[in-house]
Amino acid sequence: MQFRATLAVVTLVASPMVFGQEFDEWDGEGEVGVLITSGNTEETNVNGRLGLKHEIADWRNTGDFRSTYSETDDTTTAEKYSAEVQSDYKFEGSQYLFVRGAYEDDRFSGYDFQSSLTTGYGNRVWQRGKRSFLDLSVGGGYRFNRLEEPEADGNQEEEEAIARLAGKFDYALSDTALFRQKLSTEIGLSENNTISESETSIQATVVGNLSMKAAYLVQHVSDEPEGADDTDTQVSVSLLYGF
Repeated sequence: MQFRATLAVVTLVASPMVFGQEFDEWDGEGEVGVLITSGNTEETNVNGRLGLKHEIADWRNTGDFRSTYSETDDTTTAEKYSAEVQSDYKFEGSQYLFVRGAYEDDRFSGYDFQSSLTTGYGNRVWQRGKRSFLDLSVGGGYRFNRLEEPEADGNQEEEEAIARLAGKFDYALSDTALFRQKLSTEIGLSENNTISESETSIQATVVGNLSMKAAYLVQHVSDEPEGADDTDTQVSVSLLYGF
């Protein structure tokens, strides 16, 4: 079931990317951060990310794939994998219609997995040059999550229609430095479970295509599974390579 749900989401969202577009126009960035400490406490933290972007006159396609792993004294304390893909059909300049799919597998969230499929309207309400802009979007869709442990009534699945609000702000501080803020919230229309996420980051070029990046990520779940925290935070420092 997990594989089929993931495959369905990715296929539906990625289909506009596949047909009638040239793959040599893709851009991307790979990111990795590693922290290893020893002594009284043995700790290892590893995070990785792959971001992809393809943009032509009428289409803008993006993919974001992440992993996080932490271990303390041979005990795993964090393990998370996520994927987001989105296709935007652009019209009348800065406006666009989007289809977005997302999947997350977080071992310590209380969920076996979380997935969603949304579509809606967006607008690049402000842009200066190629690296500074503000995107705002609104839409609706469907959420399907599976709990690690059944609830008291035996139910182990969460299914509901959702509304999605999102914004992305990129600002070029200089030719070599970029500030980025991403905000999103998905509101359940029947169970009223709201999942919100904020990522604030700044990156600066070290040499060539290599940059340093510092980021602060916060995710909040209004109706978290039993035994799980409602808010997760992550601070990371990593190397980023653009291609």
